[in-house]
This record gives sequence, structure tokens and C-alpha cells, in this order.
Amino acid sequence: HGYGNALNVKRTVEELEFAGLAGLAIEDTDLPQPFGSEGKPSLLSIEEGVGKMKAAVEGRSDPDMVIAGRTSAAHLTSIDDAIARSKAYEGVGVDAIFLVGVPTREALETIAAEISVPILLGGGAKDMRDPPWLASQGVRFLLRGHHTFTASVQAIHDTMQALRDGVEPEDVTGIASSDLMRTVTNGEDYVRQGKEWL
Repeated sequence: HGYGNALNVKRTVEELEFAGLAGLAIEDTDLPQPFGSEGKPSLLSIEEGVGKMKAAVEGRSDPDMVIAGRTSAAHLTSIDDAIARSKAYEGVGVDAIFLVGVPTREALETIAAEISVPILLGGGAKDMRDPPWLASQGVRFLLRGHHTFTASVQAIHDTMQALRDGVEPEDVTGIASSDLMRTVTNGEDYVRQGKEWL
């Protein structure tokens, strides 16, 4: 989201590019939600959204860094608004449009017909999770939510709860095997490098 207005977006892009980031999405959701607002979030004006996207594009120095303009308009306002925002963001040079909450196949087809940059899709109904059809609509990434993160939070919570309740560490269930830990931590590389360098 860029941590504020267009000036903050430009600085965010510069710093993340310097850190080596290959791509990012800047969204037009009004974040953090204004104090006292309840329910679904709101969007910035299209003009402010365009300003943020333009600042992001102008903030990068590496033309290979991918900047996606992210909007939840299809879910929060209307398909027409999603199209208007997508076209405006494409017009200031974003490399992709990140659509969140597109409700139906027909809605995605309508939006996709109006833009020419690749689409990143956040969520969507089950009937939209068809890779060949998504590819035909210009979708290059389908993000399936935050399930890996929320599953890890639940696993950490359950483990901490079990230990607090007196379960001995060796009796805790759901623990990754030694083989899995070696795989995800590149254990063989560590052993090889230790032999080579130490």
C-alpha cells in the first residue's frame, strides 16, 4: 500500500528496490481504515490512486522491477470502477493489475477485455480456479489467500498451548520430521559447506 500518500509510495519503492525486491503491489485501499469506520474498507479516490501508482513507477530505477496496481474495486464498489481504475493505473505505467475479490468469471472477462497488462488475481470463486481459463484472461498469478500463514499461526499456538499444559516436548504432535527440516533449511548444503570451509 506504500505506507501513506504518493510521496511515501515513492520512497517505499526506492528503498525496497535498493534492498533487492523484484516486484511489489501498491494498492488503492484507504489504509489504515479511518478511525471509527466499521465494516468493509473503502478505496482512495481514483485520482489519489493514480498518484500513488505514478509515484511507484517513477520511484523505481530498475525497469525490470515489477509494479502491480492493486485494487479491490470489483468487490468494494463496482466492475465499472474496477475497469476505470485498472485502465488508469495501466495508463501511468504499472506492469500488471492486481485484482482482489472479483466475484464471477463474467466480471473477470469484462475487466480483462479492457486492459492489456498481465493480471494478478487475489482469491475468487471456486469456478474461477481453472488455470487454462485464467491464462486465457491474461491472469499470470492466482493468489490463494493466506492459508500457509494462518496454518503456521495455528500450529505455533497449538504447540505453545501443549507445552504450557505440561505436554513433554518429545510428545508434542504435528512436528516437522528431521527429513523435512533438512529439506527446507538446505541442510545438505550446510554440511557440505562446513566440510569445504571449516
